[in-house]
Amino acid sequence: MLAVVRNPFKTSFAAVFRTEVLLNSKRAAPYVLFILFTANSVFWFGWSAAATFGWQVNSEYNIVRNLAGFSWVLGLPIFNAVIMGDAVTRDFRLGVDPLLFSKPVGRASYLLGKFFGNFFVLVCCQSAFVVAMFVLQFVPFSGLSLREPHVWLFFKPFFFFVVVSHLLLAAIYFTAGTLMRNTKIVYVVAVAFYPLYISWMVFVVTQLPAWRVILDPIHPLAKPLPDDKWTDVAFVNQIVINYTTEMFVNRGIVIAIVLIILAALVSRFSITLRTRQSNEFQTLSLADPSENVYYRREVVSELPPLSIALAAKTHVALPSTSLMNEGFRATTRKLWAALSIEWRVLRSERTLIVFIPLTALLSFLALPFSTGAQESASYAFAASAANGLLLFLLGVICFYTGEAMVRDRELRVEPLLWSTSASDAVLLFSKMSATLGLALFLVLIGIVTTILTQLLRGQTPIDIWAYLAIYTLILIPGLMFMTAACTALTTLLREKYLAYVVVIALSGGLLYLYRTGHNHWLYNPTFYGLWSPANLQDSTNLMRLVALRGYTVGLALPFVLIAHLLFTRPRSRKHSG
Repeated sequence: MLAVVRNPFKTSFAAVFRTEVLLNSKRAAPYVLFILFTANSVFWFGWSAAATFGWQVNSEYNIVRNLAGFSWVLGLPIFNAVIMGDAVTRDFRLGVDPLLFSKPVGRASYLLGKFFGNFFVLVCCQSAFVVAMFVLQFVPFSGLSLREPHVWLFFKPFFFFVVVSHLLLAAIYFTAGTLMRNTKIVYVVAVAFYPLYISWMVFVVTQLPAWRVILDPIHPLAKPLPDDKWTDVAFVNQIVINYTTEMFVNRGIVIAIVLIILAALVSRFSITLRTRQSNEFQTLSLADPSENVYYRREVVSELPPLSIALAAKTHVALPSTSLMNEGFRATTRKLWAALSIEWRVLRSERTLIVFIPLTALLSFLALPFSTGAQESASYAFAASAANGLLLFLLGVICFYTGEAMVRDRELRVEPLLWSTSASDAVLLFSKMSATLGLALFLVLIGIVTTILTQLLRGQTPIDIWAYLAIYTLILIPGLMFMTAACTALTTLLREKYLAYVVVIALSGGLLYLYRTGHNHWLYNPTFYGLWSPANLQDSTNLMRLVALRGYTVGLALPFVLIAHLLFTRPRSRKHSG
């Protein structure tokens, strides 16, 4: 009789891979990403540059251009981290790691099964974008130019530009989350992707033009479309993307880096429990058995009775007291106490170590190298820094709002918190105020960086009114609205990762509308593209701007009310506070 010997690595890898796919099928994030990517595919297919300039929507150049934009804007940093960041951390957080490691599964099969299982789910979500584009070429759209339907031109660039690029980012996020056992570190890395990648391309790759295709880990394209060819429909429709040897070398280098990262992860990861430090134990010195404690009975009998001792005391009337738990002063003290606790929690966040220098770096990179008029230098510098920090501060507010709103539930201290005499408004407004205060603190860092840069470049004098006007009228009302909207959305969805996806999707859609000219002030609370430094130097335009920013602050009030109505304790008894 022949004995069949199974490969244990193959069996364990397949089991872990299948388990990860099934677990992700029960999460809300993959379905939200699938719907988001499909909706954006429809939007980009019918209302992209091809529709504007008359190109063939399913031409090879437009397909590659859309996939490159999808990979850069929607796919790379945040959404990749949502799927890949907590794959291993989730097992340790739920406390199922001893049960998993009690099975005959090795480090390599466990980690690789986790990685490729989650990456397979990520690729399935991303494929919704290209599948929707493929299907839409069979739909007759009025006003759009289409060539004959084809298949290979859709999926070849998808795997070449999207899947391989995301494989590198997935390996980095997965490794960071697995080794650090902290999902927040993964999101810090995701937020830092854009400045790091831009710095790499600007300061390194541009200095080596002959190596540009090989050294670009995200978009190894040889040449962009010339500026004078955007309206040449025949030229664009006949463009053929040539996959050169340098591009294949680039993809090979990316895959090799991924293999090195995964090999290092497998060698560093340990499934055994860590030994405790010796200083965590305390030595108890027990008394020697020969030692005894004696007492004299007659001493105890000589003590006076308790009633006689109390009668000998002088009686003093105690003043009448009552607990002060209502009113404006009591509510203010509770709000201040809750706010101080939130600030202590924020101060202990490790992500601040990254966000503070990143704020200064983004402020510096957004500044112009020179200004046209010497007297408007402060307005130019302040306006550039404010526009450069807008999207970054939106991400900070979204991230910290999600953490603040679900932190108590994740740490299982929510019942203890709700048992206090503080009202729902105190608990909610303390979280909102702490997040807004953090955003204002980062704004202050941006202002200081901008002023110092202006001094170092000799663009004097410094106009303090320019900084106060731009940051107070333009940036701060937008931050107040974003804080209220993110709080209401997180309270409604009760899932921070789902709230992150929705906020990014809505922000991306609105940003696309603003950049295409649909930026009316009614649905543009951040005032993106609706102002210029000249508006602040004219008294008539300044008063109009003040009124419009008042509208933004007023628009935030309904979101605050919605958050307050949804942020209620799951009991019928009201807490009067």
